Amino acid sequence: MENNKKFMLEAIELAKKNLENGEGGPFGAVVVKDGKIVGRGYNRVVSTNDPSAHAEVNAIRDACKNLNTFHLEGCDIYTSCEPCPMCLGTIYWSHIEKIYYAADRNHATTAGFDDSFIYDEINIDPAKRNIPAVRILEKESEEVFNTLIKLDKKIEY
Repeated sequence: MENNKKFMLEAIELAKKNLENGEGGPFGAVVVKDGKIVGRGYNRVVSTNDPSAHAEVNAIRDACKNLNTFHLEGCDIYTSCEPCPMCLGTIYWSHIEKIYYAADRNHATTAGFDDSFIYDEINIDPAKRNIPAVRILEKESEEVFNTLIKLDKKIEY
């Protein structure tokens, strides 16, 4: 439990520093493996003009680079706030094993970071969302997946 507090305090400290340097929102995250921090990140949306530059995504990118892998099995993530839908998806895709978070999505909403509309949109038919999704060239795209299925040497995600 003591290490959990130490790692969470590091994530919170990254969030605090980010408020001071103005690179993005008040979010910080660290990825931990075997009791050591292997990735750090803070929100850099504003400074990089990149809407995907959230703390968790940046920490995962840093950990993947440092560990030379795109699978983070055996790793945990400590984040200063409950992950948004994009970050949650990235955490799942990276195979992180556990999420520790401090503030929840209600705290984020109060501070002006409301992701509830995205959670709501996920359950709506893609064509009926606020940003409609239009499916085209389905068969042509299926050919690519069929080719992948037949490959002898494919990289599993």
